[in-house]
Amino acid sequence: MPQQSQHSQQSQQSQQSRKKDRNTFAGRKPAMGKPAPGTVKRLFGYILQYRARVVVIVACILIGAAAQAGSALFLQTLIDDYILPLVGVANPDWGPLIQAITLIGCLYVAGIVSGWLWMWLVVTVEQGTLKKIRDDMFAHQQRLPIRYFDAHEHGDIMSHYTNDTDTLRQAISQSFPQMFSAGVSALAALLSMLWLSVPFTAFTIVFTIGLLWIVRKVVGRAGRFFIRQQQWLGDVNAFVEESVNGQKVIKVFNHEEATQKTFDEKNEELFRSAAAANTWGNVTMPIVGNLGYLLYILMAIIGGAVALAGLGNFGLTGAGPLTLGTLVSLLTLSRSFINPIGQVSMQLNMVMMAIAGASRIFALMDEPVEEDGGTVTLVNVELGADGRTMTETDHETGHWAWKREAGDDGTRSLRAAEKLHGQAREVAVKAREQAVTSPDGRLTLLRGDVRFTDVTFGYDPAKPVLHDITWFAKPGQKIALVGATGAGKTTVTNLINRFYDIQEGQILYDGISIKGIRKPDLRRSLGVVLQDVNLFTGTVMDNIRYGRLDATDEECIEAARLVNADGFIRMLPEGYATVLEGDGSGLSQGQRQLISIARAAVADPPALILDEATSSIDTRTEEVVQAGMDNLMKGRTVFVIAHRLSTVRNSDVIMVLDHGRIIERGNHDELIAQKGEYYQLYTGAVELE
Repeated sequence: MPQQSQHSQQSQQSQQSRKKDRNTFAGRKPAMGKPAPGTVKRLFGYILQYRARVVVIVACILIGAAAQAGSALFLQTLIDDYILPLVGVANPDWGPLIQAITLIGCLYVAGIVSGWLWMWLVVTVEQGTLKKIRDDMFAHQQRLPIRYFDAHEHGDIMSHYTNDTDTLRQAISQSFPQMFSAGVSALAALLSMLWLSVPFTAFTIVFTIGLLWIVRKVVGRAGRFFIRQQQWLGDVNAFVEESVNGQKVIKVFNHEEATQKTFDEKNEELFRSAAAANTWGNVTMPIVGNLGYLLYILMAIIGGAVALAGLGNFGLTGAGPLTLGTLVSLLTLSRSFINPIGQVSMQLNMVMMAIAGASRIFALMDEPVEEDGGTVTLVNVELGADGRTMTETDHETGHWAWKREAGDDGTRSLRAAEKLHGQAREVAVKAREQAVTSPDGRLTLLRGDVRFTDVTFGYDPAKPVLHDITWFAKPGQKIALVGATGAGKTTVTNLINRFYDIQEGQILYDGISIKGIRKPDLRRSLGVVLQDVNLFTGTVMDNIRYGRLDATDEECIEAARLVNADGFIRMLPEGYATVLEGDGSGLSQGQRQLISIARAAVADPPALILDEATSSIDTRTEEVVQAGMDNLMKGRTVFVIAHRLSTVRNSDVIMVLDHGRIIERGNHDELIAQKGEYYQLYTGAVELE
């Protein structure tokens, strides 16, 4: 019992260290904050990639604003010079009036055409911008380290591609151009008012200052809630995605009510934020509209009084009496000036949502990418008769070699090995001596010799998971890692792949530190079969070919035969052409696992990692899967992590890990004879969990 408790505590510490930043399943608050500085500048950097179209859009908006202001100004001339002179005339000449109306009609047509053109162009800019952002975001995501996906909910990541980009779509296609159009229209109306009457323009400006103060208060409050709404929306999406993936577990443990309660709490927070944001956002236009009507009424009263009293008026064109045409134009222009302010204030809410979404997108794009630093590459070589002479080639030969950069003959790694002490030095020097290297030292034959020397690692550096691990795996050996959950077994395989980099020590691959090997080349040399199988939407053939994209159909079929998957695949409705969807939900767990093993087989790696590959299937199916894996393991260096110790009996070396340390090593018979931890685990005296 004490042993089990200790193992359980270690497991919890390991999981907390690996995912210390990840949100718990039930109930957490998303981080609330202001958009990052420079968000707007970066967003417009994407938009301005379509600079020519943006210039045409701006020109069309200017034409539209000029047409609107010109038509309002023309009302003065139309009334004073064309309509009033015809009042009371016995035989009026309608020709000039018809010409004037035709002219103003042309202005309106110009405004309509320019409006249609910029709205059409802005759609192409919007879609092009969003495509580029999604491309860049996904490309950057592909370069992020595994640590990022361990620490962030997948639903929240998906929300960047859906909700956040949708807010950008609305802003680019509607808010930004309409705000610019409204601003230009307001400026054109203001200049036109100055042209007609400086006093009435001054009155309008004073009134507008008070209006803007009110709008600023309302929009500022709405903006805070819009940011919260976007963040809670991402959190709700993440929870829904997590619940969908875990639906079977939820039902098995009758967790529906608790899950519903947690969802209701999160959805309530989203409702509150969205309701508050839209409440404050939607009152803006009514406030501006009603105050605009108030301005209209005040100007009409004051203007009428001034006109009836015969008081003078002056504008940029000069001084004179306030005519009926001038007053009508001023009233029309006041609406043309106030209405755009309302439009801008309404669009500000959408802009704030877009900036919040863009800030989240750019935060993902600013996440540090996976560091590499390696220079050693993997190349095909032709092997000489002596087994040591190697010649690099471009075609497949069945032999691979590590190629060092120019000027590196391997002496650096030898010096690094000689600086170590004790068993670590012995292991490292032996690896260097046993490596098959070309005379110039630049090519080292890929054989699958993997060695750990004084390796210490923790997902959180302050809490090591592995402590001073030193061991070696010779080419072609089958190495089994056993121990309680949280002992560090999977961590060892994560380090070999460089999903995480160690804090201390060295991991040598054919005598070369894996930190010096480019990650894509390192991972090309390793095949991995995981307990949790991931199949992708596509045919069975496509899923097998995932192991090596240039593999032919014949090679994929041969890989399936090798691992005993060919039989059941041919019984599927379309055989290898059967389309799999929903992670292969129509297949049994054993069939899905065999496809994943075939995927590793077609990659034909010299080293193989089997991470509890048979732990989730029944014993009978395990025999078929195990036979397939045995065929795959022949001639390869294999690392096996297994809870079923019966699957590791034939391993060349079994290492027992406990609390991140190797406490026993040897083959099955040797460890049974020692009657230590492995003996207790194998006989059931101590449980693996």
